[in-house]
Amino acid sequence: MREPLVEHRLTLAGVSTRALELEGDGPPLVLLHGFADSADTWRRSLDLLARRGRRALAVDLPGYGRADALKPDESVLDQYRAFTAAAVQHASSEAGDVPVILTGNSLGGAVALRAGEDADLPLAGIVPVAPAGLDMPRWFRIIERDPFVRALLAAPVPLPEALVRTVVGEAYRALAFAAPRAAAAEVINSFTQHLRERDAVATVLANGRRLLPELTLEGFALASIKIPVLLIWGDRDRMVTHEGSRHIMEALPDTTYVLLDGVGHCPQVEAPERFVTALEDFAMRHTSQRS
Repeated sequence: MREPLVEHRLTLAGVSTRALELEGDGPPLVLLHGFADSADTWRRSLDLLARRGRRALAVDLPGYGRADALKPDESVLDQYRAFTAAAVQHASSEAGDVPVILTGNSLGGAVALRAGEDADLPLAGIVPVAPAGLDMPRWFRIIERDPFVRALLAAPVPLPEALVRTVVGEAYRALAFAAPRAAAAEVINSFTQHLRERDAVATVLANGRRLLPELTLEGFALASIKIPVLLIWGDRDRMVTHEGSRHIMEALPDTTYVLLDGVGHCPQVEAPERFVTALEDFAMRHTSQRS
């Protein structure tokens, strides 16, 4: 039986956000997107999980998608830590206090790693996917210096929504995918629906500048993670090189590492079948062991 995907509002740690939820069986999966993205990045994976009758929850992080804005006077990562802890507790409670598998792409992967350091959270395992922050943060410089983005921000007059979305979509294609022209139109449309105006793009970049000083290797305590870890990366990631995996493998040698051939920064949209197979195998194996 295919589970329906339900879109609804949810309040987590005082933040109103949008959730995409599957009320299926198996271990609860909580999915965190990356910088400038939204819960929509998981739609292809959620479709596959729905066909398998799995339970999952994807949410917009504060400052992105349709979630509340970031609070201006608090640490960005502290806000994400509290928000993620609330999401994990919510998913666990809804499933009958079952431990959760926390998955995150890019920025979401960094947040998942930091959540994994918290022994009090009901986590059966974490799945960082191309996590940001392990090496020098060239991912943000690549975005800011992209010629499409620079042209958009430098335009002397407001631009039509269709043009803004086209410019943002071209930048997304060029940066996130191993094969940019092969990226499906619905994936590009899904990404750009939350970035319809130049001001929205400028706000997202401002969020990134706030975040950057906090997102460093020194901010992680990888060796303190005592739960299973599945690390997934694309071998053609232009945004966050897979060489950053060495930091996790050195600190956590029991990590399961899946390097996907011919895949860029977002395996969940570029190779959803391979991504979901690895995620589901890990989730079922380690949730059964924890139970």
